[in-house]
Order: sequence, then structure tokens, then C-alpha cells
Amino acid sequence: MTLPPWHLHPEVLAVGLVLEGAYLWALARLGPSAVPPDEPPASRRQVIWFSSGVLVILAASLWPVHDLSERYLLSAHMVQHTLISLVAPPMLLLGMPAWLLRRILAPRALRAVVRQFTRPFIALVVFNTVIVLTHWPAVMNLMLRHHPLHLVGHLVLFLSATAMWWPVVSPLPEMPTLSYPGRMLYLFLQSIVPTVPASFLTFGSQPLYSFYATAPRIWGMSVLTDQTVAGLIMKLLGGAILWTVLAVVFFKWYFVEQQDGWDELKWRDVERDVRSELSKR
Repeated sequence: MTLPPWHLHPEVLAVGLVLEGAYLWALARLGPSAVPPDEPPASRRQVIWFSSGVLVILAASLWPVHDLSERYLLSAHMVQHTLISLVAPPMLLLGMPAWLLRRILAPRALRAVVRQFTRPFIALVVFNTVIVLTHWPAVMNLMLRHHPLHLVGHLVLFLSATAMWWPVVSPLPEMPTLSYPGRMLYLFLQSIVPTVPASFLTFGSQPLYSFYATAPRIWGMSVLTDQTVAGLIMKLLGGAILWTVLAVVFFKWYFVEQQDGWDELKWRDVERDVRSELSKR
């Protein structure tokens, strides 16, 4: 068997259609009254980013990735988690016009929660706590054996990842990103913690997850080989994504400095961001 039997997963398609449909409807019906007459509700780049984010969610949640991860391979599950946490959230945020996000966050309670959980220190701690917990053997086995719990786990992972990405790609000036050097430091710190569970997977001499230890083998991949590949995906692919974004931030900062002239005081932005977060704790 090369791939698991094909399944449509209509509930996943419905979620994708609702997300994309609601976004396009908001741009068409609400946008014209929310922006000046000579401005589009969203740029072409924003529409492409958001639609690409929806496609990534569908790719992670439909056949074959979903079926491989739910029944056969931990490595496929790690690809799924990477797409849900490190690829789709920043795409959706980059595609969100500020006026639309303000509409979504209009309820005061929701806005207060989002403001709290998108603070860099809190977002970093919460996301990495979720990463550790969702890869803890007891929790992972429980989620894999109970589909509703697995859906909840993926939702929590996605929401915590969105909060984690907020200080890097926030579309709201009133809830801004960190400075360029602050974002670089933040992404560097984020690249460190996931290496811990990844190391247990890569160098483990025993299967960590009983679910995959008893799952049908596919492509001739043993349980330990599958586990090792999963650890490498978590460490190398996840790290490559974070370091690529870090490099993009660095070059954007460089070009801004080239245009505006060097200001050594901007190095102090790092101290300002750190002190600000420490004062909020």
C-alpha cells in the first residue's frame, strides 16, 4: 500500500469554505464602508496570503496528510503540526486587513484576551507549553484514540501559534509587532524550545507513543525510523521556517536602515522590548 484509502472529509472542506467565504464576503460587503473610497478593502497580496493560509489548513487536514498522521505515521503527524502551527497562522495574519481584524476583535472581552495572550513573553511561554503538552506521550496517545480530543488539541495548537506569531506579523498598529531586532531575538528564542521534544524523538531507543507502535506499518518504515524522521522534521523543518523568517526580518531591517540612515539608538529597542515585557509580568 502506497497511500491510505481516499476519504473526502467534508467537514474539513466546509470549514475551509466558511473561512474563505466569510473573508471574501467581508471584503466585498463591509470593506467599502471601512476604507476610504480610493483604497481597496484589501491588497492583492493580502488576499493571496489569506487564501494561501486557508489552503495550507486544508492540506494539513485532508487526505492524504490527515489519514497518514491519524492512522499510520508519526512523521506525517509532525508535518501536519508544522503546517498548523508554523505556516498557516502567519499567512492568515498577513492576509488580514487591519479594519477587518478590528471588527473581529470589537467585543471588549475578546480584545482584552487577545491583547494579553499576544504579549511576546506570554505568547512564547503559552505556545511552547502547548508544544510540550501536545507531544507528551500520554496526551498524544489520548488525542489519537479520541478524535474529538484531537480536534481540540489542533485548535489549541493553532490558536497558541497565532498568538506566538502576532509579535512578528501583527497587522494592528495599536497591537504592534516588536522592533526588528526584537523580532529576531524572539524568533531565535522560539527556535530553541522545540528542540527538546525533537531530541527525545530523534534519539529515542524505544517508541514514545504506543498508538504508533501498534499502528499498521506503511512504506516499510519501522516504528523507530518513523519516530526519528518525526524528530528531524520537528527540529530541522520547524527551525528552517523560523530561521527563514528571521533572515527576512534581518534584511528588511537592513534595507530600512539603508534608506533611513543608521541610528545606533535603535539597538536599544531590544532592551526596551525586554524591559517592557518584564515589567508586565
